[in-house]
Amino acid sequence: MKSLDPVGSPANDGKPRRSDLVLRLWSAAVLVPVALLITWWGGLPSFLLVALVSAIVFAEWANIVGRSPRLLPTTPDVSIGVAFVALSAIVAGLQGIGAGLAVLVAGLVGVALISRSAWLAAGVVYAGLLGVCLASLRSDSASGLCAVVVILVLVWGTDSFAYFAGRTLGGPKLWPRVSPKKTWSGSIGGLIGGVIIASITAALFGVRVGPLLVFCLVLLSIASQAGDLFESAIKRHFDKKDSGCIIPGHGGMMDRVDGLIFAAIGAALIGWANGGDHHLGQGLLTW
Repeated sequence: MKSLDPVGSPANDGKPRRSDLVLRLWSAAVLVPVALLITWWGGLPSFLLVALVSAIVFAEWANIVGRSPRLLPTTPDVSIGVAFVALSAIVAGLQGIGAGLAVLVAGLVGVALISRSAWLAAGVVYAGLLGVCLASLRSDSASGLCAVVVILVLVWGTDSFAYFAGRTLGGPKLWPRVSPKKTWSGSIGGLIGGVIIASITAALFGVRVGPLLVFCLVLLSIASQAGDLFESAIKRHFDKKDSGCIIPGHGGMMDRVDGLIFAAIGAALIGWANGGDHHLGQGLLTW
C-alpha cells in the first residue's frame, strides 16, 4: 500500500493541495498501523485481510474495464471473480501456494467462460496473485512475518522516496506517455531509499543482509515501480483517472497496491525458487 503518490512531479502547479496531502497522511496514519498489526498477528486474520484487499482490487479492475458500474459486484461474472480471488488467498495461506493457485485457475476459467472477456479474466490473475503471494509468504512460520513486513516497507519506501526525490530534483520524465508525472530522479531515488530502509528492517529482524538479499530487494523495488507504471497504462487505456474512491485522499485500493502486486509476485517467485512451496519467506530472506 502506498503512503504517498508515486514517482515524479505532482499534479497541477507542481504542488499537491494541502488539504489533499493532509487527508492522505491521515488515511495512511490509520491504514498502515492496521495493516502492520494484522500482518503481525498472522494466521487466518492476515489471510482474510489480503483476501479482502484482493477482492476489492478485482472489483475495481472490473469497474475500470467496463464490466461493473459500481464497486459492489452486479453481474455473475464479476461476483464469481470476487469470490474466487478472495478464496484463493485464504486457501494459499492455509494450504500453500500450489493450492491457492489451483483455486485461482478455477476462478480464471469460470470468469473467462461466463464473461467471454479477456480483460476481466486478466483481472482475476492480477488481483488474485496479490492475495495468493502475500498469504503464501505470510504462512511461512519461520520467516513469514519478516518477509511481508520487509516487502511492505520496501514498497512504501520506494513510493515515498520516489515522490520526494522527483519533487525535489525533477528532471527528465521516466515514461511521459504512460505517466507524465514520473521522473528518472524519482525512480532512482525511490530505488535507493526503498532498498536502504528495507535492508535496515530486515536487519532489525535479525536477518543477515548480504549482497544477494540486497540484489533481490533491488529487483523487487524495480518490480514495484513497474507495477505502478502498469496500472497507469491500464487506466490510461480505459481513460480512467483513479481506480476508485474507497480510501479518502488516495483513490481506489488498486491505486495504493499496484506496486505491491508486482513486488509480492516477485518475492513469491524468489522465495519459491530458493525455499520451496512452504518456505517462501525463508527463501526470500536467507542467502
